[in-house]
Amino acid sequence: MQEEHVDESSALYSEDLAPIPASKRTWNTWNYAALWISMSLCIPTYMMASSLIEGGMNWWQAILTIFLGNTIVLIPMILNGHAGAKYGIPFPVLARASFGTSGANVPALLRAIVACGWFGIQTWLGGFSVYQMLRLWIPALETVPDVFPASFGLQTGPAICFVLFWLVNMYVVYLGVESIKKLLVFKAFFLPVAALALLWWAISAGNGLGPILQQSAKFTDSSAFWTFFFPALTGMVGFWATLSLNIPDFTRYATSQQAQIKGQAIGLPPSMTLFSFIGVVVTSATTIIYGTTIWDPLVLAGKFENKLLVSVAMISVAVSTLATNIAANIVSPANDFANLAPSRIDFRKGGYITGIIGILIFPWKLIADPTGFIFTWLVGYSSLLGPVGGIMIADYFFLRKQKLVLTDLYSTTGRYSYKNGFNSAAILALLAGIIPNIPGFLTTIHAIPTDSVPGWISQLYHYAWFVGFFVSGVVYLGLMRPVVLAMKDETVLVKRADDLSINS
Repeated sequence: MQEEHVDESSALYSEDLAPIPASKRTWNTWNYAALWISMSLCIPTYMMASSLIEGGMNWWQAILTIFLGNTIVLIPMILNGHAGAKYGIPFPVLARASFGTSGANVPALLRAIVACGWFGIQTWLGGFSVYQMLRLWIPALETVPDVFPASFGLQTGPAICFVLFWLVNMYVVYLGVESIKKLLVFKAFFLPVAALALLWWAISAGNGLGPILQQSAKFTDSSAFWTFFFPALTGMVGFWATLSLNIPDFTRYATSQQAQIKGQAIGLPPSMTLFSFIGVVVTSATTIIYGTTIWDPLVLAGKFENKLLVSVAMISVAVSTLATNIAANIVSPANDFANLAPSRIDFRKGGYITGIIGILIFPWKLIADPTGFIFTWLVGYSSLLGPVGGIMIADYFFLRKQKLVLTDLYSTTGRYSYKNGFNSAAILALLAGIIPNIPGFLTTIHAIPTDSVPGWISQLYHYAWFVGFFVSGVVYLGLMRPVVLAMKDETVLVKRADDLSINS
């Protein structure tokens, strides 16, 4: 088989990055369905759904938006997963085909930084759940004097719990990923039960499902709805934009293409939609019960009067969040950072780097309100990852016709080495997809005045993932296709691609 000829002495080879032989690919359809069901059951999924209600949608508009977003992102998920299932290679190795053996670090780091952001958000949620519990038993925690500047938007009590929970995460990194297995099993059993219990409470306290679902949207006209809908849809796509790139990390274990395709189709849109429905119903119910919309489930739980109930719930959320955080947001970026300098950065150091960056993004600000969560975080990072997906899919399906040479993916002098390890066509295409979204992002975070940019340009940001995906994909094909048409010998073609298409 082809994988037997990979040079194990190459600097680009490691056991973690090596192609998985067919004999060791054991994941079937239901393994992938279970994977997505497990990943969908998390607090951010609930908050994503409830943020749409807080933003003004009614229940069916929110559910439809989430279903459409997850159906759309399923397409690049399956397409990028194809190479993993066919060749048994992970995401960083697949990226070498389009970006170059060294250039692959660029998309890998973009993905890693986003994962660091998710690590920060999950750590904040876990820390805040600890705070919600402790403040019931230690009321003085709520009145601890502020030590941070007002611009930080951070109270001392929640900050203390955030740091404590962050230290627990770092200790698990120190122990190694194996220590998290039992917590993942706990999450798989607890979160579905907790979600159904919360749904039962909402229906009971909200006087039945009818009054909850009868609440109308808050938009004054159709124009206001569409203005919110498109960036919201982009945010829903962006929610899994990271996984749509590194899905080969999972599909490399697939028993067949059908297993990864059917498993993801069965697991992703339905489970996201179902769990989001719970978030939508509960959030809508809070308007009836409390007279105000509460989109954060941890804030909602803090309103319950039973100390023991709140404590059990918050401890469970913290443990579940810890399990999800290590499995989903530490493993991938830690390996990406380690890949930069294998001799200097091991998994543990990569995990510590992830943890530090996770603090520096100020996660408490990102999820302080639904506008920041959707427009700043979800849409913002989708403008970086959409272009990467467009380039990788264009390269694998349109240029290479799903054919890769494994030996060269692990060679510093093979056809994927381009010029000094970088494919300039991919880098230029990546920039071409990111640049159109920058003005809109800057106006969204109020870095520049809204009227300083033409309206149609700033509006592109509302479609950030789509704009980046298609612009980068088309530009990449435009830069690379003349080379494909001009040269018959693929070996000579790819080695000379940079000189012919970029430097001519």
